[in-house]
Amino acid sequence: MALMVLLRHGQSVWNAENRFTGWVDVDLSPKGIIEAEAAGDTLADVCFDVIHTSALMRAQRTAAIVMERNRASNNPPVHRDERLNERHYGALQGLNKDETREMHGAEQVHIWRRSFNVPPPEGESLEMCAKRTLPYLHEVIVPDLEAGSNILVAAHGNSLRSIVMAIENLTPEQILSVEIPTGSPILYEFKTGQFHLAN
Repeated sequence: MALMVLLRHGQSVWNAENRFTGWVDVDLSPKGIIEAEAAGDTLADVCFDVIHTSALMRAQRTAAIVMERNRASNNPPVHRDERLNERHYGALQGLNKDETREMHGAEQVHIWRRSFNVPPPEGESLEMCAKRTLPYLHEVIVPDLEAGSNILVAAHGNSLRSIVMAIENLTPEQILSVEIPTGSPILYEFKTGQFHLAN
């Protein structure tokens, strides 16, 4: 049996400012650093063999902080890949979410943020995001798990939601209500080719 831990980065500077971030490479906020440290304390005794992060600083820094507090691992390799990046918010990136609601209407912004297959202007829907995250899951992460490696995946709310949707067999309607909190590890056991939520 192998373990896969999904971890959304700690709060970013733009999370704190209520802005659409997407692929903009912003750092963790002071609160985000504390969240990453807390996640590291929770995972301190898990022996990680491989780490996968997005190409964005906030996920990479979260993983680094977690591993600084880890007592069980021996300098595992880190793979950084933009396929694990957050959903691209297109023309909304950098905008304040409340101001965007005033501009476009709360219902339209809710559709852009929460629908499965409606992208924001010039951006990605969750469905489009999944078309890059799931090949990475199946082609890169699963072979590590099949080899018995324990994996840390430090990524983003929507890239992780797309992975959760796939491994828990959720429908497009069910995934809409799934929230991935910042800095809170989600543990899955992988055995006989299947994922099981760990207790």
